[in-house]
Amino acid sequence: MEPLVGIIRVRSESQAMEWSLVLASQGIAATIEAPADEHGWRLVVEGFEFARAQTSLRQYRAENRARLWVRKLPWTGLIFDWRSALWFLLLGVIFALGESRFPGLRTAGMMDNQAVWSGAWWRLFTATMLHADLGHLAANVTTGFLLLGLAMGSYGAGTALLAACLAGVAGNLAGLWAYPEVHHGLGASGMIMGALGLLTAHSVSLLRAGLAARQLVIRGLFGGLLLLVLFGLSPQPQTDLIAHLAGFLTGGLLGGLLAVVPQMSLQRRWIGRLAEWICGGLVIVTWWLALR
Repeated sequence: MEPLVGIIRVRSESQAMEWSLVLASQGIAATIEAPADEHGWRLVVEGFEFARAQTSLRQYRAENRARLWVRKLPWTGLIFDWRSALWFLLLGVIFALGESRFPGLRTAGMMDNQAVWSGAWWRLFTATMLHADLGHLAANVTTGFLLLGLAMGSYGAGTALLAACLAGVAGNLAGLWAYPEVHHGLGASGMIMGALGLLTAHSVSLLRAGLAARQLVIRGLFGGLLLLVLFGLSPQPQTDLIAHLAGFLTGGLLGGLLAVVPQMSLQRRWIGRLAEWICGGLVIVTWWLALR
């Protein structure tokens, strides 16, 4: 005879929240119980779902073994992926090449509405990898490294990178329609705001954990909007408000779509690898077209 309930013991509240999301993605309802004795936190599932819950969590742990570049941030439950540094290292290399050996790099790849309307669609992509000066690059690197790293930790490195890149392109595409014919732009800000949108949308997925998670959802949404206002909509002379807002909204939309995908499926290695190859292919192809 099957037991009425199954109990899965966990080490901490953050792990309980994480595992409850994993189970929810598989259609298994789990209740988080606070520590009432020395045994600590635990998840309670229906007895007939206990075996399937254990199998799901075993598979999740196997596919998400601790890696040197992935770390949980203390007291937050958030996961940070240090591989975001590689993307901004690439942006630094592109900037250095443009300032030294290839001075025409910026002109060849920057956003130019007239050129795009004439068929140079690749500028929508290459402009997200260029910067006007060292201060512009430094500002985007310091903010983007953190936001993209957190997005990678939430969705998987390749998936988050591709989604953020597409959000940056969407920001340039919005400027193509909103600005007059003569408009030039460059910078990774739209992509960074896309990463912020991904993080904001990711907080909505906590609703799967039950009513107790609603406060976290509200905090996540308000936190994301506050950061958008502070970093993306500041009235600076060179701030491209349209690109920032469009990047944030696109990131939020993509994050919302990804949030409905089961966590275990989203974190599969082949999905991340495919997204990385697509992103790398876009970088190579668009720059080849820009410099040919």
